[in-house]
Amino acid sequence: MRREWLDHDYYAVLGVDRSASAKEIKKAFRALAQQYHPDNNPGDAQAESRFKDVNQAYEILSDPKVRVEYDQARDALARGAYVGGPGGGGAQYVRIEDLGDLGDLFGSGGGRFGGLGDLFGGGRRTRSPQPGGDLASEVSLSFHEAIEGVTRVLTVDGPEGRREVPVKIPAGVNDGARIRLRGRGRPGDNGGPAGDLYVTVHAARHPIFARSGRDLRIKVPITITEAALGAAITVPTLAGTVTVRVPPGTQHGTTMRLTGRGVATAKATGDLLVTIEVRVPEHLDDAQRSLLERLRSLESEINPRSHLGV
Repeated sequence: MRREWLDHDYYAVLGVDRSASAKEIKKAFRALAQQYHPDNNPGDAQAESRFKDVNQAYEILSDPKVRVEYDQARDALARGAYVGGPGGGGAQYVRIEDLGDLGDLFGSGGGRFGGLGDLFGGGRRTRSPQPGGDLASEVSLSFHEAIEGVTRVLTVDGPEGRREVPVKIPAGVNDGARIRLRGRGRPGDNGGPAGDLYVTVHAARHPIFARSGRDLRIKVPITITEAALGAAITVPTLAGTVTVRVPPGTQHGTTMRLTGRGVATAKATGDLLVTIEVRVPEHLDDAQRSLLERLRSLESEINPRSHLGV
């Protein structure tokens, strides 16, 4: 039992009902932790204070045993802490303002109200080790940092204050991935193990490459003559440019796979998928128009829409 429990409605801090499930409490905590995180509110003392309150509330309500003690303590204090009177068997009510230290009420040995410790699971019994709660943080990476891997030092807020935690981001990490750092969360109680730190990765997009897991995609434009006659074209990759052979008669939207030119991870390396876009010129000079008019006359017997019945 902690004295600050008197002054804080941790359910209200997280914006949940007292009947909220563990999943609902965790969801509310994550949303508020992200909203008030100091990295998202630099120099905002009010946001930093709110962030600490949210962390403290989650620390209490995320531990099932501590949550039960908290609920029981709040109920008892709201009722005026009814206890049996001394000697004569009469009942006695103790006002909160009459209590010098809550340890006298819920705590331990000796003292007028030591018997309540047994009622609320405390008193002379030794609490078993309790694991610490988890912490959440975020990191933003460039496209190439996510592809190649990088080590970042994050500032994490916990009950013991701010601390720096080095985080090794593996090569090929996906946008939205969560990295788990065991034992880097909140410290445990009574010798219990520390919780974990979960880091959510935000990876920036690339101006020409689109990513799908280990594979990359790129759209490459070619001319009408390159599509019809075939051509050797230059295509960018992560490791530099390569020459790709476009076969004659290549259609718009054709996709070619360049094996091993995608994202390399610890498990495998992806491919680069090259989608061909046939570009039609918007403006023609007289010579180009003349050549295309002649080509059209040669195509008079060809109907590319015959399969449509027209």
